[in-house]
Amino acid sequence: MNIILLSFFAGVVGMGVGGIITAIFGTRTEKMISIFLSLAGGVMVSIVMLELIPEAVEYSNIVVAVIGLIFGALMVMVLNNIMDRVSKTNESKLHESFADFFHSGELVGRKKSMFRSGIIMLIAIALHNIPEGLAMGAAGYHDAALGLTLAIMIGLHNVPEGMAVSAPLISGGLSKFKAITLVALIGATTVIGAVAGVFIGGISYTALAFSFAMAGGAMLYVVFGEILPQAIVTNKDRLPTIFAMVGIIVGMIFTQI
Repeated sequence: MNIILLSFFAGVVGMGVGGIITAIFGTRTEKMISIFLSLAGGVMVSIVMLELIPEAVEYSNIVVAVIGLIFGALMVMVLNNIMDRVSKTNESKLHESFADFFHSGELVGRKKSMFRSGIIMLIAIALHNIPEGLAMGAAGYHDAALGLTLAIMIGLHNVPEGMAVSAPLISGGLSKFKAITLVALIGATTVIGAVAGVFIGGISYTALAFSFAMAGGAMLYVVFGEILPQAIVTNKDRLPTIFAMVGIIVGMIFTQI
């Protein structure tokens, strides 16, 4: 039950804080989003490589770990493809802004459509939160300390996502309070993944290993296929690289606490 509550707070509080930052500092926060995402991406890499994958191998074998990684990455690819088709976004190239990056596609740039853009972004983030919750659920079932670490790291990762999603909602005319509330509520979808992670992790050691590897594959795909390349392109300097390295170091420290 504790890990379910942690997943709720990681999703709701993380996304909500991001919405509050955008409400306070305005909607032009792409540089801040880039830095936060790079930092969170680095942390996620450390968690996957130092915790999730080694745990998957320990509880089963390298074959299960590899299959799980591939399955997790494919799961995110399919979800992204669905969102790109809905939003008419071309996923084959990097986008010009974080609005495009979060699958708002052609809707960006026309103020009348900003609200619709924000809703599409909400749906995309809601889908992405599920594998994050899966990692927390599986980890928390096995090790409460690891589950707590993942909850903190994923909560950090959700801050820039909340910032990016709340921007078009506020620009589209939604009140700041309503935008923050809606963004925070969407973070609760993390709980769905956490429940699935706890259920899968409780079936057998092989299932637990598979869930660890699947969550790791999903996270690695998001970090290397989306977050870091887009952060560098959008920020157009070396800050994303620096903060990604800082994130890796922070993740290394957390995994040893």
